[in-house]
Amino acid sequence: MSVAKVQKIIDDNGVVVFSKSYCPYCSATKSTLRSLDATFECLELDKMEDGGEIQDALQELTKQRTVPNIFINHKHIGGNSDLQKLNTAQLKAVLKEAGAI
Repeated sequence: MSVAKVQKIIDDNGVVVFSKSYCPYCSATKSTLRSLDATFECLELDKMEDGGEIQDALQELTKQRTVPNIFINHKHIGGNSDLQKLNTAQLKAVLKEAGAI
């Protein structure tokens, strides 16, 4: 999958989490977003045929190879630790801006 296709997924969704189903950090991210009733697109790369290609494209786009790789309002947030650093009010504000809550 090309960088352009990954960018389209990011552009088409207010919140996107590129994840792996077995990753505890990904689970923590999804749990945090769900606790705020946020709507988000989640792609489980380990369950997708082109997951490795998506991960390669994400690395090219963000310089981050690890998951979760989080985008809110079309901006790269980073990983789970970056998401958790935001206090609830900050996170709610960016999610609202993205139309996710």
